[in-house]
Amino acid sequence: MPETIDTDVLVVGAGPTGLMLASCLARLGVRYIVVDGKAAPTRESRALVLQARSMEIYDQLGLVDQVLAEAEVVSEIVPGFARRRFRAINLQRLAIGTTPYPHLYVLEQSKNERLLVEHLEQVGGRVHWSHRLESLTVTSDGRLECATDGNDASVIRAGYCVGADGSSSRVRELTGIPFEGKTNAHTFYVADAVHVDGLPAHAINLRFAIDDFLLAFPMGNEADHRLLGVVRGPADAVTESSARSMLLRVFGVTYRGSRWFSTYRVHHRVAARFRDGPVFLAGDAAHVHSPVGAQGMNTGLQDAHNLACKIADVIAGRAGAAYLERYSAERRPVARRLVSTTDAMFGMITSDHPIPRALRRFVVRFAAPAGASLVPRLVRSPRIFEYLSQTRIHYWMSDRERTAARGRRGRVVGRRLPWNGDNYESLRTMTWQLHGYGVLDRRALRRAGARLGLPVRIFPVIRNRRLRPGGCYLVRPDGFVAAESRAENARADFDAHLRQIASP
Repeated sequence: MPETIDTDVLVVGAGPTGLMLASCLARLGVRYIVVDGKAAPTRESRALVLQARSMEIYDQLGLVDQVLAEAEVVSEIVPGFARRRFRAINLQRLAIGTTPYPHLYVLEQSKNERLLVEHLEQVGGRVHWSHRLESLTVTSDGRLECATDGNDASVIRAGYCVGADGSSSRVRELTGIPFEGKTNAHTFYVADAVHVDGLPAHAINLRFAIDDFLLAFPMGNEADHRLLGVVRGPADAVTESSARSMLLRVFGVTYRGSRWFSTYRVHHRVAARFRDGPVFLAGDAAHVHSPVGAQGMNTGLQDAHNLACKIADVIAGRAGAAYLERYSAERRPVARRLVSTTDAMFGMITSDHPIPRALRRFVVRFAAPAGASLVPRLVRSPRIFEYLSQTRIHYWMSDRERTAARGRRGRVVGRRLPWNGDNYESLRTMTWQLHGYGVLDRRALRRAGARLGLPVRIFPVIRNRRLRPGGCYLVRPDGFVAAESRAENARADFDAHLRQIASP
């Protein structure tokens, strides 16, 4: 007889998304089980870059120092056309005052997975490897009964199931959720190349040409890079030899050898829904897109972080079951926007249509020389970094709020808490909390915290211009601001919001 296990959350998939979800659930005191059909963690490098927002999540978990110890910290993006290089764009200068992590952090997927697996083991958890999900049934009491195969097959009874099992998700298949979108017509290559010549070291390189592009990430050693691009021609004709020939001819880039070379088709797809009753989708199971912008792994990590906090609130009784609808309401628009943006960008870069090709030819031959001097002047706004780093994401806290605001987004509410230089340490507790900034009625705010049962943090000096002097903020466990008020009104205003999420 298969063993029967009871838990709060079944996490299917032990990639970065599933492992992050389990790590957050463990931190929040929620019971979980992680299963994966693989025999062991991923060994291939695969996804590479951690953005600032993901680093902030690692900080909340107390793991950011381990990430920094292993990651290649990159501060520059070097754009160019064909063999011409433009002046480097310094990310740190763009990010001043926005985050404690003003760089890009190259840490391949396999190392992220190892770090998170070790963390789970340290806090008493583990991954059930070689356990493939076979069936998923909602029982009469509203719980899930899930069967897995393997040498020690088991039946898992859970309140919720999260499919974090990749683009070919078994969970998505069993729930019948459509995966809507399209596949790019071209074949792309990826190479972890060693001893690369023709690229600046320790920088991300982004090169365009009329019919080709090259995206290169440094991989730790002086001349090792992850190279991505497109090779024209039939899919079965794309080889490492043809990719190397194109790199030399178009971009003047060569390399001695590779640790890994593969080809793939780029898909742009989003699940029709991220929730089906007690079943949720996250990461690649919910959305896939091109690697341009290095957003994929980061989006999955943030799906996991968002969902774990909501499930924990419901299980603890702080929120009603309806609060789980906010996961899809918040994260699916992020995925749709990302997929549509990367799809449009890839279409412009790779299309064989005469108009895009003519535009690319104009850019390469005429706009590129002017761009070499203009680009550094055009990238002064920190918004560029905020979009790239996923620190500018906005959520509507409720449908009613969105209607009342007529679609006009606030400066603070619905966004991650603006970094003030001294206020992120408090987020490591991953609890609801009250923050006050500047000169305010401290007693009133502390009374509000006591009546609401929430910790209060007061920061007399305001360093971030988005924070309002005398402003008080209700901060969620995931670090997003749920509501704002003045100290004298904080109890009533914040109590109203907390009652709203607690409603069935």
